Amino acid sequence: MTTETGKPKDPGDWPTLLKDNARTGGQPLYPVRSPERAVWQYRAGSSVRSAPVLEGGILYVASVNGVLHAIDVVTGTAKWKFQAAGQVHSTPSLSENRILFGCDDGKVYALDRHAGSKVWEAPTGAEVWASPVVRSGVVFFGSADARAYAVDAATGRTLWVQELGGRICSTIYAAEQQLYLGCGDGKVYSLDSSSGKTLWSTPTGNGIDSSPAQAGDLLLIGSEDFLLYAMNSDSGEVRWKYETGLGIASSPAVSGDLAVIGSKDGFLYALETQTGRLRWKTAVGEVVTAPPVIGDGVVCIQAGGTFALDRATGNVVWRAALAGAVQSVPVLGGETIYLASLSGEVYALR
Repeated sequence: MTTETGKPKDPGDWPTLLKDNARTGGQPLYPVRSPERAVWQYRAGSSVRSAPVLEGGILYVASVNGVLHAIDVVTGTAKWKFQAAGQVHSTPSLSENRILFGCDDGKVYALDRHAGSKVWEAPTGAEVWASPVVRSGVVFFGSADARAYAVDAATGRTLWVQELGGRICSTIYAAEQQLYLGCGDGKVYSLDSSSGKTLWSTPTGNGIDSSPAQAGDLLLIGSEDFLLYAMNSDSGEVRWKYETGLGIASSPAVSGDLAVIGSKDGFLYALETQTGRLRWKTAVGEVVTAPPVIGDGVVCIQAGGTFALDRATGNVVWRAALAGAVQSVPVLGGETIYLASLSGEVYALR
């Protein structure tokens, strides 16, 4: 598998945030039925705030206490564990035989995904909460030191560093020649992927933790100014914006002409990507900061429990009263749904 093409080799794999670099959230591969039982439960020993990733029958889960767990999905037992030097809020990414994640010690780690041994580490000046993204042999990520980084995926050698105007918690969207990300200074940036040079920046009204997704020629991203923005991906021109009831830290999932995003007002919103017209909105919790996942006919979200909503209407199809989440995302692995929780429990539901 490689995230470089944006598509996993095995349809059961889930190698990066929202499944692939295109942020499709798993659609249209998986029917998502109401789970009837827990196949296994794994205790990570600390809260999990990032999303799990899956490849080759191994679920990788990073807990806040800095441990990366490699869990066998058949047995629910750990194959290996790696202890980082700081807390971990970053969602891991898989590329070739490596697993990469950011750490509060200011480093991005690359481990051998089979052995759990460290291959390299790349330093920054502050915490790395964003998820590393790999394309064409280069790892892209932002740091709370207000810089975006590009490092060689094989060696961890720094290729370029670009200073922006605020901390970066947004996971970069890596297109073929351009990178897109939100920033704590309230701007959305497009950078040249080969040099890091800023191609354009568009201001919003507040800081941005949301990670962007692309739909055709549009870039979709939320801001803490309560708005979801659709921008021309070549120029940064705002095509439309939609106001929710509070700030948006959730990231959009895109499927065809539909974009779904959560807001801190507790609602999940489904909008037409080209026009911003609201299809539906549904209350799912007091606060929604996790990204949604789009499955076959349903949208899944973790918000004080795990919900599956009808994709066409927004009606709740089923709810599992476990696995409350801040930023975690359900992993739809064929017949099994994998959930990680704030309490440090990891579940396999079927």
